[in-house]
Amino acid sequence: MGASRSSADLFKYDMDYCAGTELAGADEAGRGCLAGPIVAAAVVFDYSQMDVGRFEPLLGTLDDSKRMTAARREQLFPRIIGAASRFSIVVASNHTIDAEGLHKTNLRILGDSLLRLSPCPNLALIDGYSLADSPLSHKSLKKGDSISACVAAASVIAKVSRDRIMRQLDSRYPQYNFAGHKGYATLEHRSAIANHDFCDLHRRSFNTGPLPAKDRGS
Repeated sequence: MGASRSSADLFKYDMDYCAGTELAGADEAGRGCLAGPIVAAAVVFDYSQMDVGRFEPLLGTLDDSKRMTAARREQLFPRIIGAASRFSIVVASNHTIDAEGLHKTNLRILGDSLLRLSPCPNLALIDGYSLADSPLSHKSLKKGDSISACVAAASVIAKVSRDRIMRQLDSRYPQYNFAGHKGYATLEHRSAIANHDFCDLHRRSFNTGPLPAKDRGS
């Protein structure tokens, strides 16, 4: 379903859902990483302004951030901000993840990103998760970043923001190449952990998985 949808489909889903009023979307980036923060973003699109060309820069280009190149996400980042009525970004460090737990932290910052919109619209869509204790009216949407335009926009904002953080941190820990893999559990990253141990950016509550045989001395 996701691969066949166009950006026009994403906007149509939103407009059908919110009936031409404001709609918020929220998503996160970095949940599955071994190192670095988790980042949540929320974006508000005002669909009563659809006829004034506000979203024109996003038509034909907006998509799930995972299906875009890094260069395309960077290109879309300012376009999304220009089209949004408001947006927010919330960051939780690896130390917070270790202290609170990944899932609890994930849900908290998704909720915080919506609350920081000031005000949050009466309707909100969240990629994948329901916020059980949230006072906000919202709907969890499985694979929402490939269905809803505002969730897709939030996924791009979260991903670009987190990637920028990891590139900035790379110079402090050059032996891990965080600028390349962004903290995900790639073979290169797990090899670097085997060779250099953990650094202050790693999530100590995470299992790195089997390390490469050559780095275990076998």
